[in-house]
Amino acid sequence: MGAYVLRRLLLIVPTLLGILLVNFVLVQFMPGGPIEQIIARVEQQSTDATSRITGGGGGETGGAGDYRGAQGLPPEFIAELEKQFGFDKPAWQRFLIMLGNYLTFDFGESYFRSVSVVDLVLEKMPVSISLGLWSTLLAYLISIPLGIRKAVRDGSRFDTVTSGAIIVAYAIPSFLFAVMLLVLFAGGSYWRLFPLRGLTSDNWEELSLIGKVLDYLWHITLPVIASTIGAFATMTLLTKNSFLDEIKKQYVVTARAKGLSEHRVLYGHIFRNAMLIVIAGFPAVFISVFFGGSLIIETIFSLDGLGRLAYESALQRDYPVVFGTLYVFGLLGLIVGLLSDLTYVWVDPRIDFESRET
Repeated sequence: MGAYVLRRLLLIVPTLLGILLVNFVLVQFMPGGPIEQIIARVEQQSTDATSRITGGGGGETGGAGDYRGAQGLPPEFIAELEKQFGFDKPAWQRFLIMLGNYLTFDFGESYFRSVSVVDLVLEKMPVSISLGLWSTLLAYLISIPLGIRKAVRDGSRFDTVTSGAIIVAYAIPSFLFAVMLLVLFAGGSYWRLFPLRGLTSDNWEELSLIGKVLDYLWHITLPVIASTIGAFATMTLLTKNSFLDEIKKQYVVTARAKGLSEHRVLYGHIFRNAMLIVIAGFPAVFISVFFGGSLIIETIFSLDGLGRLAYESALQRDYPVVFGTLYVFGLLGLIVGLLSDLTYVWVDPRIDFESRET
């Protein structure tokens, strides 16, 4: 197993390299880079200043003749910007410099926030990890018992009703479900049971320890429910189908023939084998909640996490933040995949990844 873990760890390097390379190449063809963003802002400020000067009224309009901000930026200023951001170098050289810095986890500084990318990621990460872990935990706590019960009572009225509810839940987009929760329970048109935005209250520092815990749970309830809906539906059906496949196998018939109780057969024999595919799906569930759902949920509930940071940085063409968060997302995803394989072996020691062909 040690050799397999070592191979997986070594594969992280070329995988991250490929992810960064593909995205770096795509970025080179995107219009409106950071230099253009700054130029547009400066020109907009210049236009606003000119409007204020010329529209100030009275005899003060004469000053506008000496104002040249709206006539374009000096080439020297643009060249200085390119040098400051490193765009005076060819693309391949910038990519190699970025890789060298990333080896020491030096992601540089944000173009527009005047703070290091590491500090930004560390500041936003607790929110996204908190949302992802709670959502994944809730999805598993609901899906596994429900999926087992549906498998045991396959074809019954309970199975039919819950399947209909699951299909409806899966069909509802997470953003629409989040908006529905806000309207119903966050002071929209009905009840104001939960806060509208944020992860803590304004008086957070004044609360006791228990008060802080309750306040945090009060704020996180709606975002967690909204981000769990899709993962819950998928995991429930996956658990049910996995248990149904195992129930039909010969070793289950043999166990029942020996006189074992249904509870012993289900949890002593079927459970370990059926849970393998559920455990294998953990990375997909966690990553889909942590990466895919975090952007929408964080935006709707005004949570200041990594998803929202990555989205805003992409709009602003803040490349250090974009590639820094991409690197962190990719690294976490690869590590979670490795941990899933290790859990796979822990649940069923018969599995030997080292015996597979590489």
